[in-house]
Amino acid sequence: MKLWVQIQEEWLALSCAPNQTIRSLEREILRRYGKKKGLDPASGGLEISRILKSRCGTLLNPDDTVESVLDENDIIAVECRPAARDVVKSSFSYQTGDHMNLSPSSSDGDKYMETNILPSDIYLDGNNLTTSDLMRLGTGRYKIKLTEAASAGVTRARQVVEDVMRSNKVVYGINTGFGKFARTVIDKENLEKLQENLIRSHCAGVGDPLTPEQTRRLLVLRINVLAKGFSGISLTILNQYIDAFNASCLPWIPEKGTVGASGDLAPLAHLALGLMGEGKMWSPETGWGDAGAILKKNGLSPLKLGPKEGLALINGTQLITALGVEGLERADAICRQADVIAALTTDVLKGSVMAFDPDIHLARPHCGQMKVASHLRSLLHSDAFPSQISESHINCDRVQDPYSLRCCPQVHGIVNDTVDFVRKILTTEMNSATDNPMIFADRGEIISGGNFHGEYPAKVLDYLAIAVHEIGSISERRIERLINPAYSDLPAFLTKNGGLNSGFMIAHCTAAALVSENKVMCHPSSVDSLPTSAGTEDHVSMGGFAARKLLKIVENVEQVIAIELVAACQALEFLRPLRTTKPLEAVYSLVRSVVNAWDMDRLMAPDLEASAELIKDGRVWDSVRVYIEPETIK
Repeated sequence: MKLWVQIQEEWLALSCAPNQTIRSLEREILRRYGKKKGLDPASGGLEISRILKSRCGTLLNPDDTVESVLDENDIIAVECRPAARDVVKSSFSYQTGDHMNLSPSSSDGDKYMETNILPSDIYLDGNNLTTSDLMRLGTGRYKIKLTEAASAGVTRARQVVEDVMRSNKVVYGINTGFGKFARTVIDKENLEKLQENLIRSHCAGVGDPLTPEQTRRLLVLRINVLAKGFSGISLTILNQYIDAFNASCLPWIPEKGTVGASGDLAPLAHLALGLMGEGKMWSPETGWGDAGAILKKNGLSPLKLGPKEGLALINGTQLITALGVEGLERADAICRQADVIAALTTDVLKGSVMAFDPDIHLARPHCGQMKVASHLRSLLHSDAFPSQISESHINCDRVQDPYSLRCCPQVHGIVNDTVDFVRKILTTEMNSATDNPMIFADRGEIISGGNFHGEYPAKVLDYLAIAVHEIGSISERRIERLINPAYSDLPAFLTKNGGLNSGFMIAHCTAAALVSENKVMCHPSSVDSLPTSAGTEDHVSMGGFAARKLLKIVENVEQVIAIELVAACQALEFLRPLRTTKPLEAVYSLVRSVVNAWDMDRLMAPDLEASAELIKDGRVWDSVRVYIEPETIK
């Protein structure tokens, strides 16, 4: 059965067995919520106080079975309270005293640290934010502050702006118009209106709003950039941004409308507008509502913008980067788990491990290729983990496997290397000043430049889209081999009584459709440019679309490898009583905990969705991680 679950401000799609009890369902809800939020995997730091059927408000008894009280696609509401003890998942370096610095103690991001209370303050300085840290900050569990050094730098830069105002100099963005109107000087009495007009006029975005998690990440990135002290923002305005983040007062930000130069103007203007008390805003307590009312409810005041401050809030690449980091981290998870799924497919198709011999890969020593080959060796037949399936065909006359099996290290490997490259670029971008003009307090100068141009993140997100697509492309070829008896010596479409049953016939069609969609979306957004602002901004990055379509490609690839995972486990049913390796049997057991073996045709979609959730939650990698060679663990 498929159910929809509302817990805190999140929605979860949950597949469950009809005879499952509500009590066991509660445990799965907490585990899923915790995994999504980066909390204690066992409970998410919460305890369920009660669970209700949303349609009628009926309180559900923990001992009831799902089928006795719920229907397909029912919505249930979960009410929670904090657990007595919590486990915080973080790579932050925690320090004694009343605060902690945001400095990664490990590139891992999967290490655990136990504490009896939630961390309170995370200090930003504009220089040390990592991609994994940014993903955690999207959860709403952390509050942020500025370091003393960052506060001092912001104050010094603001002083330069104040000095310009007193001197009556004409400086772009402070007392002039913008873009095509850069030569229009604005009277002193209209400078506040100038900044407000800038924000309101630039709120021209369209489309669905960003999710609360995406908006938090966008807000964090803007705060981090302003904390560098090159924007001329006042400390008062910056602290109001921080207060809004800490209260989860999140403006309505449409996802479309940026051309990626001068930065993400429309999305960042919508962010500023909400904090001015205009437009719509979301908070956990209220949902969507009037921004001014929600700010007031949370004890916050609307922004009152001074000279340069409106411009300082909207110049930059933070939307491209925020969405790009989400795509990057999900692509990284795909890379790890695609290796595991490919290993299972290789074994059930009776492939050879010889193609993964370390000497082959040392002869072409790309880092990603060697890492993938090492993963495959750790999971497939070896003295440490023998496979009865592999032993059953040890003397066969097959010379070479097809490329979709044999070349897995080479294809998956470059995706891993692309992920590493993109992470370096995005990490630099997250910690870069992208404003214009820029304030150099030590020199007492204000200089116009082009750091707002989104070409860097746009290009690498297009690279990443092309790369991660290949994981889905090669996976679809392995699915074809699993279901085609001409290639696999397995029953057609992995089903008994073929003809009466169609088995995985259309599951493969779905994979093919998703891969085809991705081929179209892989066309680079950043190769396009349309002049804007009456030709003043005559080359733009189109990075916003690069980021948005990357997320769609990533989602499609997650679905494709989820189909391969279910198909490989079904193929294993036809090889029993032979067993695969111990690590791959652990993967099989994980899948069978949410997807039963196919004896006859049944509704396929819930099985594929349950498998995709395993991918998104990282549970496939978690199930084998203990077996992977220590030096290959990320």
